[in-house]
Amino acid sequence: MEITSVCAVIATLTVLPNRSQFFLYESVSLSCGQQGNSSDWRVKRNTSTTTNGDCLAFSDKGNYSDCFIEDAYPMDAGVYWCESGAGACSNTINISVTAGSVILESPVLPVTEGDDVTLRCRNITSSSNLTADFYKDDVFIRSSSTGNMTIHSVSEADEGLYRCNISAAGQSTGSWLRVRARHPDPLQSSLVCILLPVVGFCLLLVSVMLHFLWRRHKGKADVSYTDVTITQNVQPQRITDVDAAPTFYSTVKPGST
Repeated sequence: MEITSVCAVIATLTVLPNRSQFFLYESVSLSCGQQGNSSDWRVKRNTSTTTNGDCLAFSDKGNYSDCFIEDAYPMDAGVYWCESGAGACSNTINISVTAGSVILESPVLPVTEGDDVTLRCRNITSSSNLTADFYKDDVFIRSSSTGNMTIHSVSEADEGLYRCNISAAGQSTGSWLRVRARHPDPLQSSLVCILLPVVGFCLLLVSVMLHFLWRRHKGKADVSYTDVTITQNVQPQRITDVDAAPTFYSTVKPGST
């Protein structure tokens, strides 16, 4: 069962208790969380007995943005959503009502990636925790002596159809677990938008300064050959021992013997 018209999703339909499976005769409350005048919104549903119908019989007089089902019956099972007179709508939620003895309590709205999610297998005839087996897409995951299973740091890989089974009590129907991507914090996004240009400018400034210093250093290191005068290096002449020895001359006067 699907919504029969196409609309812009701007509102959120919430369910209390926060689950999609209910026992027979349990109470269910649905409310439209939206922008603008709440009187413009109505809780709509597709069930086995009605299509695109208003949740009139269970609403407070004059307030169709809230729907309270005091005693749930199988005929109340179906797809619920919010719709405005202007053609806007909300997310859709599947509600199931069982006459059985076991249900799976799981978040009815998509959970945020990275959060911890706890699934609970509940038996209508016992308030104490019972050992339960959990399955995802009909594949056994694990057993829990407390009847609870926690998925830590949930990711898109954890999306799927979950159900549980309690020995000697029965098994639940399946419930879809949906995971949505975590959106960055608006403040962090603003800081990133501000800091990125500043960091980019600083890196550019540093790059320009390093280039300038490199060119300056390179200019000092380079020597132009037009400014260099090459002279011949003349080795000094060594004085040998022979050259260094003094020469003595004798002078003979005439008439001396």
